[in-house]
Amino acid sequence: MVKDMADMKKQWFVVHTYSGYENKVKMNLERRTETMNMEDYIFRVIVPMEDEVQIRDGQRKVIKRKVYPGYVMVEMILTDDSWYVVRNTSGVTGFVGTGSKPVPLADDEVQMILRQMGYEEAIVRLDYEVGEQVRVIDGSFAGVIGTVLEINPEKNRIKVQVDMLGSVASVDLDYLQLEKVEF
Repeated sequence: MVKDMADMKKQWFVVHTYSGYENKVKMNLERRTETMNMEDYIFRVIVPMEDEVQIRDGQRKVIKRKVYPGYVMVEMILTDDSWYVVRNTSGVTGFVGTGSKPVPLADDEVQMILRQMGYEEAIVRLDYEVGEQVRVIDGSFAGVIGTVLEINPEKNRIKVQVDMLGSVASVDLDYLQLEKVEF
C-alpha cells in the first residue's frame, strides 16, 4: 500500500547496531539504499561523531569519537519497504522505539546532535505562518514587532513587514532573529 507522497515526511530515526559496527552499518545501508532503489525514502545515514582532543607523547591530537556507540541515525520516510531495508541491513539489531513501531527523534534532538557534529545546516522547522505577529530579537530591528509576509524554508529566511517611525518596510531576516509574539 503506497501512501500519498505529500502525506509522508522525512524524519530521523535511531537504529541500534552491534557495538563497533556503526561505520560498517552506515556503509552497508547506503549501499543497500542504492541497490534497492530506495533513494526516495532513505536519505542520510550518520554515525554521530565529535572531535576530542587528546595529548599523547606531548603532542596534541584531535580524534573523532562516537557520541553514541552502538547507534546510527537514519533520515528517512518510514514506509513498510524502507523499514524492511533498514531493519534487514547487516549489523542492524533494530530500531529504537517502543513496541514494534520505530519512534522518530524530535526536531530539537536532531538539531542538537547535528550541531554537536558541526552540521550548521541542521534541520530547521520554521514554526511561523504568513500573517503572524513576530518580534525581532536580533539585529538592527531588535525589539520591533512585525507581520510575517513570506517564508523561505530552503534558506531559513522570513520576510517581515515592520513599522519604523511611521514608515512601513519589509525586511528579510533569518528565522533565528525572530520569536513569536504571545498575546
